[in-house]
Amino acid sequence: MKKYPFFLILLFFALSLNASIRLPKILSSNMVLQQQSTAKLWGWATVPAEKIKVTTSWDNKTIETSADGNANWQIDIQTPKAGGPYSITLQGENKIILENILIGEVWLCSGQSNMDRNYIKGIFSIKDEFTQLSKLNIRLFNMPKNTSKTPQDNCDGTWTACDSNTIKIFSAVSYYFGKYLNKDLNVPIGLINSSWDGTPAEVWTPAELIENNAILKAAEKNNKPTPWWPVNPGYAYNTMIYSVVNYNIAGAVWYQGESNRDASSSYTELINTMIMGWRKAWNKNFPFYYVQIAPFKYDKYNVGALLREAQTKSLSTAKTGMVVISDLVNDTLNVHPSNKKDVGLRLANLALGETYGIKKNAYKSPLLKSFKVNGSSIVIDFDNAETGLVLKGEKPKEIFIAGADKVFYPAMVKIKGKKIIASSTEVKVPTAVRYQFSNAGIGNLFSKAGLPVVPFRTDNWEVDTSKVK
Repeated sequence: MKKYPFFLILLFFALSLNASIRLPKILSSNMVLQQQSTAKLWGWATVPAEKIKVTTSWDNKTIETSADGNANWQIDIQTPKAGGPYSITLQGENKIILENILIGEVWLCSGQSNMDRNYIKGIFSIKDEFTQLSKLNIRLFNMPKNTSKTPQDNCDGTWTACDSNTIKIFSAVSYYFGKYLNKDLNVPIGLINSSWDGTPAEVWTPAELIENNAILKAAEKNNKPTPWWPVNPGYAYNTMIYSVVNYNIAGAVWYQGESNRDASSSYTELINTMIMGWRKAWNKNFPFYYVQIAPFKYDKYNVGALLREAQTKSLSTAKTGMVVISDLVNDTLNVHPSNKKDVGLRLANLALGETYGIKKNAYKSPLLKSFKVNGSSIVIDFDNAETGLVLKGEKPKEIFIAGADKVFYPAMVKIKGKKIIASSTEVKVPTAVRYQFSNAGIGNLFSKAGLPVVPFRTDNWEVDTSKVK
């Protein structure tokens, strides 16, 4: 028989007496679990091989597992249709009871400052919601800002009810998105806010995906260090995304782009790579809906237009969608438009239509489909304009036409159903049309359903991005 030193026997005995299981912070009372799905519960034990029993109150079933040799454990449970409140009891050497759990729809909300903006940061109009919050069934998880060079399996934070206190420090766009989902789906909504002012998209992307892509690696080196937010690839992902990849979600909404405006040529590939990285981490091809950045007077010509163009190109990625908000801006000197309510509403309508099949509202902006030169005019056809197009105002704004000389002139516009016919007396043989293709221009071409047309250009000519004089 093999003999062990006496102190090792005592150490093992002491650890056994104090054995306990622990949970990550994302698993707490008040949480919302994704309905009718496989939900993971996971955590740590004090000793390897510790046995854990999990009992769910919605079916009173008990499932057992054991910690592995690294004292980690994980167990899958099946969630019912939306409802609650329920409880989950976890029994190891200690007992943990998670209470007031709801089953519903869970969404991850991420991005930079326009996603992060809240009541405390100036969205004071959200105070109008305070008296309505008791009628809603929304839970919030506010991810603290944190970074790491390596992936982390835990984060700070806890699930809370949405009330007049918790909403003040929560993303306004996320809240409004959740509010309209809750209203139309009539199920509990769980929102995980993981956003950070100023951050370029590289920090939200797994670092190895940047490192192994020559184009993205070259572009990220232009992100200048700042004392206000991280710029290193993967640093926010490692803490603020990776720590919750075991938590089942319905999808993600995203509002970011301003900080990548000087690298628009690689932005489409960057976002597509980030989406791929997130979906791989979750092992789920979930929907990803995002906001096109708003008109703003940047310090370089056309950088905003090119970034918006790059965002539009990401629509070619499966299960993505984009909302346009150019009409929601009343001050192009403010990079943080104050109207977050309608941004959230448009994201919600997009999710309702594409993810949940509730298409009672128009939810897609008209998008350039094709164009052809017809004599002295250019005819442009649009997708997502089934009910037709309309100009809001007597004259078209931000629509320009050019010939082979690449000199653009304001265009005259005729509307025929879901097509426009653009021309100018200054351009006898037209070659290209641009609409709202500038940093701060705001057009007035809409679908009859009320959504702004996605900014576009029909050419691929070189664009001036020099410093504004």
